Amino acid sequence: MKFKLTKKLKRLLNRLICALLLFIPIFIIDKTINLSTVFSGNLSWLFPMTLYLAVYLIIGYDVIYKAIVNVTRGDFFDENFLMCVATIGAFALGIYRGVAGLSIEGFDEACAVLIFYQLGEFFQGYATGKSRKSISSLMDIRPDYANLLKDGETLTVLPDEVNIGDLILVNPGEKIPLDGIIVSGQTTLDTKALTGESLPKEVFENDCVLSGTINITTQIKVKVTKPFYDSTVSKILDLVENASSKKSRSENFITKFSKIYTPAVCGVALILAVVPSLITHDFATWIYRALSFLVVSCPCALVISIPLSFFAGLGAASRYSILIKGSNYLEKLNDSNLFYFDKTGTLTKGDFEVVKIIPEDNRELILRTAAIAEKDSNHPIAKSILSAYNKPVPQNYTLTNVAGCGVVAKNEQRILCGNAKLMENYNIPHVKCNEPGTIVYVALNERFLGTIVISDVVKNGANEVIAQLSKQNAKTYMLTGDSNDVAKKVAESLGLSGYKASLLPQDKVFEVEKALKNKKRGDILCFIGDGINDAPVLMRADIGIAMGGVGSDAAIEAADIVLMHDDLSCLLLGKKIAKKTMRIVKQNILFSIIVKLGILVLSALGIANMWLAVFGDVGVLILAVLNAMRVNCNYKK
Repeated sequence: MKFKLTKKLKRLLNRLICALLLFIPIFIIDKTINLSTVFSGNLSWLFPMTLYLAVYLIIGYDVIYKAIVNVTRGDFFDENFLMCVATIGAFALGIYRGVAGLSIEGFDEACAVLIFYQLGEFFQGYATGKSRKSISSLMDIRPDYANLLKDGETLTVLPDEVNIGDLILVNPGEKIPLDGIIVSGQTTLDTKALTGESLPKEVFENDCVLSGTINITTQIKVKVTKPFYDSTVSKILDLVENASSKKSRSENFITKFSKIYTPAVCGVALILAVVPSLITHDFATWIYRALSFLVVSCPCALVISIPLSFFAGLGAASRYSILIKGSNYLEKLNDSNLFYFDKTGTLTKGDFEVVKIIPEDNRELILRTAAIAEKDSNHPIAKSILSAYNKPVPQNYTLTNVAGCGVVAKNEQRILCGNAKLMENYNIPHVKCNEPGTIVYVALNERFLGTIVISDVVKNGANEVIAQLSKQNAKTYMLTGDSNDVAKKVAESLGLSGYKASLLPQDKVFEVEKALKNKKRGDILCFIGDGINDAPVLMRADIGIAMGGVGSDAAIEAADIVLMHDDLSCLLLGKKIAKKTMRIVKQNILFSIIVKLGILVLSALGIANMWLAVFGDVGVLILAVLNAMRVNCNYKK
């Protein structure tokens, strides 16, 4: 998914470019010829002030606006307020020195501070804004139309125009638009996108069908039992929207820090300006120091080092096709210790394969016989048998489908291929198979040949991922719409901490909400899934992780992290990158604070002027950037 800059980010980028194109030549000329000497007289300082003020307003008008709005709401000490106090103080200092006939200082520092700050804001906005679209565009599961039967005609209408009791036709390949009961026909439904069940579901007259499932084989007539707003599809949409509103967002560290730091430095600056002045009566010196202190107090190194460190981590993850939609999720991933997995398409391949033939020594004959019976079917089970046989199949057989049972193939011989009910209908003695999966019994000329077990298979590397998470003292669980027998086999083979089976989307949300309620303080819960049915629970978890290679658009957009390669080992790699990123973030925070406090002390004592402070900030910034670049090294999965 290619990310395009939002209009807001484009405007900020344009302002940054414009401000730099103005600031750099103005700054170079100012330091070369001193712009305050271009005109003579006591007001010559107005010329450089006007030039720098133009740059300041271009790059900082939104910061000033936000600070004013927040002050009117009673929030005085956020980072916007701090930026305003520091930079306006710098301009006040420049004006003071100009009026006093001293060399001009402050205008250029004010502009530089805001440019650095807005650059950090751009990086942060770019990292957190990737690929987040509106919820309403996510759900491709929503049916576009319904075939309404009315007065002997078939009308194509919007699903919300169909009423309870109306009859609709659903053709092969179409989504079922509303919940209802089959009144005519029988078919196979693909329910994977809705319920997560890996096996197609056979449905007959009087069976209930859910909106959002796909009709695979034959036309059916359905009597509508729920209006569209109350259908399964609509409920899933509602779950996604509600889950999105429940997700909490961690406060940005800078905001937390500034709530303590900003009032503290403002208070110290005020004391520094007033108290010594009253004692020494040297107002000029102490006001200058107080204004310098305010300028120095602007934590631009801290403000930019944190988003840059996260940005490097997000970039490193992207290089390995791990899309993380914000630095807060990178931070959470580092601390994550509860992992809830969907089964089909996540822990398993989502494709059917012949996993066992009983007896194995009769494999070739059993497969050949079953392939003859299934050769004309498009059913996934039939395809898996033909794929396992992978040889030419005789064509001189007449095939008869036995509803709900299987297939009978005849020429001089008679082949029976289907479930246990088919064997019983033809009085074929057979050995019952209790293996988890779909069981296909095969008989030839009234003689039972054996059994084919067809199942979804565990993904390559899934065992290693679960084992590594367990070594990190993480708990692993599986939530699936599949039957308990299938879920139990997968859970045991992978060594999961637990599992829940036969779940609908709302059941998965319930299980995750229960886990969130009961988790310990500091625990972070991740849900990993790939289907449309997983979208609500992906958004409800602390971190939603989508398997993007085969995942639906809804799951990808609902998730906070997307593994684009559809490779579970990327989950471990993402945690590794997150761990290194957070270590470097903490290093940058600690180093920036220590240096900043040191410069503040020197400034209060009159030892550090503004440019020494700016030099110190830039030095910290360079070291922080170099440190952040270490995140973007090569990683091994």
